[in-house]
Amino acid sequence: MVDKPGRRKKQRVLPWKKVASVAVVVLIIAGVSWIVYWNLIYKAPPIYAQFNTTDGSFEVELYPACAPQTVSNFVSLANSGFYNGLVWHRIIKGFVIQTGDNGTRGGLNSTRATWGTGGTAATIPLELCGWLHNYEGYVAVAHTSSSTNGGSQFYINLSNSTANLNLDGSYTVFGKVISGWSVVQALANSPVCTTSTCNPSWPADEPYPAVFVNSIVIQGTSPVNSTSTTA
Repeated sequence: MVDKPGRRKKQRVLPWKKVASVAVVVLIIAGVSWIVYWNLIYKAPPIYAQFNTTDGSFEVELYPACAPQTVSNFVSLANSGFYNGLVWHRIIKGFVIQTGDNGTRGGLNSTRATWGTGGTAATIPLELCGWLHNYEGYVAVAHTSSSTNGGSQFYINLSNSTANLNLDGSYTVFGKVISGWSVVQALANSPVCTTSTCNPSWPADEPYPAVFVNSIVIQGTSPVNSTSTTA
């Protein structure tokens, strides 16, 4: 059949051309994704911190690319010795262990009633990053129920439970444990207050006897193979 004047015959697109077009689009998307990932990870390289505690040492990888103000604040406090001698004042097995209240320094029983209410006056804003979550082993900033701003208190997630994952979006996640997970578990298994061991005015999730952060040492490079996670 002859086409009418003014009409152009529709050309068939060969299958291999369609495949090539799809491949090009996929490569472009992959390239853009890699650039974004590269900028997130390497624009500000990870910083490493060694935690020395009552039950041993573990290492944490910090992510300034995702939480620059939070990591800067944490590093400054650690380097100043702020965390030395503080108690892991909140221990909830299967959920979190928490520290950073300077009112717990030395673990004096006379101050136990106020443990968990102290910290620095700094107010670091909420910093969220799409690839950091409240998964087991990840470290996040604690804050009061009236504000999402953080200071010196932080917690380590102990599981991937719904309770932990529900913290996403409300707390700044800024690092993860990359070595010494057994030490974190030992801290998490510390005895906590009971009616027979503690004053009723003391929170039930406080360790009894107290367990401590002896020191936190900031290191520029990884002290361990950072490809491991919470092993």
